Amino acid sequence: MKKVHSKDGTTIAFDQSGQGPAIILVGGAFQHRAIDPRTAQLAALLAQHFTVFHYDRRGRGDSSDTQPYAVEREVEDLDALIKEAGGSAFVFGMSSGAVLAIDAAARGLAITKLALYEPPFNSGDDTARQASESYTRQLTALLAEGRRGDAVALAMTTWGAPAEAIAGMRQTPIWSLFESVAPTLAYDNAIMGDGSVPTERLASVTVPTLVMDGGASPAFMHYAAQAAAHALPNAQHRTLEDQTHDVAPDALAPVLEKFFAG
Repeated sequence: MKKVHSKDGTTIAFDQSGQGPAIILVGGAFQHRAIDPRTAQLAALLAQHFTVFHYDRRGRGDSSDTQPYAVEREVEDLDALIKEAGGSAFVFGMSSGAVLAIDAAARGLAITKLALYEPPFNSGDDTARQASESYTRQLTALLAEGRRGDAVALAMTTWGAPAEAIAGMRQTPIWSLFESVAPTLAYDNAIMGDGSVPTERLASVTVPTLVMDGGASPAFMHYAAQAAAHALPNAQHRTLEDQTHDVAPDALAPVLEKFFAG
């Protein structure tokens, strides 16, 4: 494990592996090295051709945190990693981490190519906006009351996990790891805003971008990926056959390798 310090002094922990052009992996909600073996597997596959940085976002795992939170602080974290990588890097963002990567590229970070998997944008209609507002209210209240387990359950329910599956997970040792990063659910929520496709921000991102979704994912994920690719000036869209939001590393790695090496 290595560490770098962000602009506000926050310590960002990461694993570095492989040799070659740098790729930084940006996780989505909950994801950090202690709980996310799939990204570790993806890093190992990519490390055959690239120098891979797999990091804990602030407030997670071995990284520290500094209040008050702002999305700009997470962009600065990514900037610190890019500087550690030599001054420029490829970036792969997963789920809400893809939206953070978009923000970073839009703010001018030295990202040379950008790959995104299922940024979870919604349709932007009244129903979606109301659902987003309701989730924000409930999440804010639960975290303010210190009810981390209930905040985790709320997020999982909102994202479609069955109640019985959540109840089962609450009885397992891994649940404490979810609870440990529950406050960062508010960070991802801030990154997502109202959840609609940020067309103006996307239009400002001119670096080559690959937007992906899974062929077995819900329809709204296809819509989100297609809408993002359409709004980006220099993007291509690809659907990975038979994949879901929990994409298999061995299905994702060859696609990323081809895109970043091209």
